[in-house]
Amino acid sequence: MRMGAREGLIGIVLLAVPLSSWWMVFRPQNLAIEAAKRDVAHKRDLLEKLKQYTSKNQDLVTANEEMKQRIQTIEDRLPSDKEVDSIVRQVSDVAVSCQLGAPTVANVKPRQEAMYMEQPLDMTLSGHWTGFYDFLSRVEQLPRITRISNMILKRDDKGDGDMKAEFTLSIYYQQSAANAAAADAAPGAPKKQAAARKGKAK
Repeated sequence: MRMGAREGLIGIVLLAVPLSSWWMVFRPQNLAIEAAKRDVAHKRDLLEKLKQYTSKNQDLVTANEEMKQRIQTIEDRLPSDKEVDSIVRQVSDVAVSCQLGAPTVANVKPRQEAMYMEQPLDMTLSGHWTGFYDFLSRVEQLPRITRISNMILKRDDKGDGDMKAEFTLSIYYQQSAANAAAADAAPGAPKKQAAARKGKAK
């Protein structure tokens, strides 16, 4: 069977219709679908990263809150400078109740330690060693933060098991705002505000 020019033209038209439809309709749609898929995938990645950052921020907020609570717990155990004398009396009462002699106490100049003050006290105790052991245990259980250092134990010939102890008892406390201002204004005290101004000027 011979195919004439007319049949050939019809065949070309029939082939051209689906090809043109694919090129003009389906191809742009496929490109749009691929672009939409890439956009969705990109947004999902951004959302996942945002979730991770949000989780980290929440973890930081939780950690900061826990740190604040711990700091508050420690600060609650730090007395004010007005309470230091009462703590010294408590320690003396503990010594007497442990059947030790009344301690001799010598004040040492307070020391500034970061956000708190340290009041060292040179103490001397005498009595039986069992009472001294009980004294150390009870001082450790005091609600306020204290520390014993520089301990020297000596045998006392007054009786079997008697001893003499020399040590430094440090009491940590928070300095009141009024006393802190007075200390800063005292002669020879470093001028914090002036130093801050000089730092800003530089």
